[in-house]
Amino acid sequence: MNINITKGTGEKAIYDPEKLKKALAHSGVGEIEREQIAKMVESRLYEGITTRKIYQIAYALLKKQSVRTAGRYKLKNAITELGPTGFPFERFVGKLFESEGYQVETGVIVQGKCVQHEVDVVARKAGEMIMIECKFHLDKNRKSDVKIPLYIQSRFLDVKAAWEKTYGTEGIKYKGGVVTNTRFSDDAMVYGECADLYMISWDYPQVKGLKYWIDKSGLHPLTSLTSLNKKEKQLLLEQGIVLCSELVLQAELLLKIGISGKQLKKVLDEASMLIAQH
Repeated sequence: MNINITKGTGEKAIYDPEKLKKALAHSGVGEIEREQIAKMVESRLYEGITTRKIYQIAYALLKKQSVRTAGRYKLKNAITELGPTGFPFERFVGKLFESEGYQVETGVIVQGKCVQHEVDVVARKAGEMIMIECKFHLDKNRKSDVKIPLYIQSRFLDVKAAWEKTYGTEGIKYKGGVVTNTRFSDDAMVYGECADLYMISWDYPQVKGLKYWIDKSGLHPLTSLTSLNKKEKQLLLEQGIVLCSELVLQAELLLKIGISGKQLKKVLDEASMLIAQH
């Protein structure tokens, strides 16, 4: 189909159904269902349609088939819904590091050699200490440019000097890093690699980006749930809950925000289905 679509950046491109099918496959949608949804989406396309509108059409169709795969399909939007502040995203990143065996602190004050620093995530395990800055953007098209890793590197070097004095230099690797929910600019990635920073964006590194990490760990944010509205999700985030798995273990929080009966069961069932994939 030679239909021009409009990307979030305003750029135009020819619609490619394979990209939609790939996204659906990644969400666990079977081959037959992928073909069906792709055909239904194509029947609703028009010249200049936005990628956001295409996503909305596909998501609505998918939701009718399976809330589990719909929840996975909306993962990128779900991460954005962790806003508007960056604090839930910091907690979420902390949980991802915990899934890799790290001991984690979030929102801590760390004394550097020269000054104190407010650090989003400090992750520790045998032989490794990492200082992470979390850059959360509400605009999914906004990139973190080179100024971000430059700034993080300068802070990290000050912290590293203090850590080396406290913990020594033998057998411990110290590292700074940035995790963002969107993407890095090209020069940010080049500088990050050159400076040996821990750089994670939505799809960078290619097979170890945020999307891959979430799928691997199974730690889906509660904002993936289709059975909760935006207000209900915000109320739970304010309680310090960011994961579907946490919600299942603390179901009383749903009662606290006024969810009970059939809706309570629906929420817990959907959360359990997302967890059960792993």
